[in-house]
Amino acid sequence: QTTELPTCSLELRTRQYTRGYNMELLVLNENFESVYLIDTYESLIWTERYFKCGDFEIYTTASTELVALFKQDYYIWRKDTDTIMIIEDVRITSDVEDGDRLIVSGRSLESLLDRRIIWKQTTLEGNLQDGIRKLLNENIISPEDSARKIENFIFEASEDPTITSLKVEAQYTGDNLYDAIQKLCESNNIGFKISLVNHITKFSFVFSLYAGLDRSYVQNANPYVVFSPKFDNIINSNYLESRKTLKTVALVAGEGEGDARKTVTVEGESGPGKGVNRRELFVDARSISSKVDGKTLSTSQYNAQLSQKGKEDLTKNSITKSFEGEVETTQLFKYGEDFSKGDIVQIMNEYGVESRSRVIEIVLSDDVDGLTIYPTFTTVE
Repeated sequence: QTTELPTCSLELRTRQYTRGYNMELLVLNENFESVYLIDTYESLIWTERYFKCGDFEIYTTASTELVALFKQDYYIWRKDTDTIMIIEDVRITSDVEDGDRLIVSGRSLESLLDRRIIWKQTTLEGNLQDGIRKLLNENIISPEDSARKIENFIFEASEDPTITSLKVEAQYTGDNLYDAIQKLCESNNIGFKISLVNHITKFSFVFSLYAGLDRSYVQNANPYVVFSPKFDNIINSNYLESRKTLKTVALVAGEGEGDARKTVTVEGESGPGKGVNRRELFVDARSISSKVDGKTLSTSQYNAQLSQKGKEDLTKNSITKSFEGEVETTQLFKYGEDFSKGDIVQIMNEYGVESRSRVIEIVLSDDVDGLTIYPTFTTVE
């Protein structure tokens, strides 16, 4: 038995109100044994993300029992999701009038990658999934130094053509492993996750890549998910479009000095532009070396690695279109049933502003006023 516990950007932050929701949390120790059931607290914020690791915060009345149970590196499991959180911070605040409060916070299992760096110079060429597997093998799963190994960490390969068709040319030396994998995934519009899986006799950390389903109007393979005034599932909205941070072309500079320094030019998805429409970015990529394992990379190989760095930086400097508002997701389209993290949905407000938008984040906020769910979306060109 296998059980899981688990470059234009338009942001749409929405709200979902749920009544009578009972959110129970389990505290698991370092051996993944349940040590405490949490069903009472003053507030809980639980955030799950597509491109990045999630995080949480529990705010509750302090007691000797709870302080003893909430230990750093223990795990928090919520029964209706496969996202597992790791306790990282435990704080106690004292107040003579209101009493003492316990604040527990941390990040999801994906943050385990943040505990490793890419120890030695590593070059990725070819299939993206194979490249990420290489990074994990050399720094977590089967590193040369056994002290760096995380036991029962497994790479689970995806068979989704969206994943298997992706290519990469990149080089790393000393980079944070989480940062490297996160940037590779975001620049290719795919998600990554680490699930806690029970393989009968032991629990394993299972890393996998995944891509959301397209539920917008441009396809007919999946049922549409549409948020629009005509469906009465957009309650109110605020729209903003900004080009303040937009860069359309990057000059990426690698090794060398002066006129001998190696450079490549990388264009944005909509082209470099010209005249007043051209917006330039300089990317310092001196850390990328043309010599790997005693061998010299060809000019095309080295330039491809510089281009990957430029692509990642241009992704962070795109048009911002923000669309914030309340979206009703309890009746017509329900999160977790009709759409999930990474899925692409159709968004349209009362003024005809319309886009295909990807679900990149879900924030659950539970307090005395009830549970509120805030999905966040970014546009897909």
